[in-house]
Formats: sequence, structure tokens, C-alpha cells
Amino acid sequence: MTDTTDNESNKKDRKSGSPGVLKIMQSILAGAFGVQSDKRRQEDFSSHSPLPYIIAGLLFTAAFVGGLILVVQAVLASQ
Repeated sequence: MTDTTDNESNKKDRKSGSPGVLKIMQSILAGAFGVQSDKRRQEDFSSHSPLPYIIAGLLFTAAFVGGLILVVQAVLASQ
């Protein structure tokens, strides 16, 4: 019986702790494409610190803009 309660408390501790890298990446991509569910958004906003989401969002934006610049340069260079 204690094993079950220990597993449940570990799951609760992980949920209340900081989000993992994969969860942050999924949230950033879903938010960027506009398909973020309300449940997931509430989980993101209930996290302790917005800093991981801000950093990931800035990195995603920089990579997206950099990718667009590279594509435009490649298209213009081929003409």
C-alpha cells in the first residue's frame, strides 16, 4: 500500500516542479502554431517560473527568423 502512495506523491512532486525540456518545447511549438489546448496553457501558467518559457520562446523566434533569412538568401542567390 505504501508503494502506491509513494508513486502518487512522486507524480505530484514532478508535476509541481519545474517542467521538463520536452514539455517546454511542445508548449512553445503549439503556441507558435496556435494549437495550444486550454488545459496545457493552464498547466504552463501554473508553473513556478516563466523564465524557461521566455528563454525557449526567444530561442525559437531567433531560430525561426534565422531560418527565414537563410531561405530568402538561398532563393535570391539562385536567381
